[in-house]
Amino acid sequence: MNDFVTVAVFDYPHEITVLKHLLEQRNIPHYFENEMMMNIAPMYSQALGGIKLKVHPEDLETVKEIVKKLDDESNLKIV
Repeated sequence: MNDFVTVAVFDYPHEITVLKHLLEQRNIPHYFENEMMMNIAPMYSQALGGIKLKVHPEDLETVKEIVKKLDDESNLKIV
């Protein structure tokens, strides 16, 4: 996990729900840094720097495409 890089940052837990499902469907190793803390205390989002999507560098381009597609072409846009 030390080699993982940040792909995107989100402010609230609800913003990552669909994205998490898409990554799990494709078996892409990932984790959301600060996710648990945001579920406990969402008002700390600014102080902690948000929820950071971390992936292995080998999957970086694939994940960027997933995030872009979700943001551009879906009714379930990332806010």
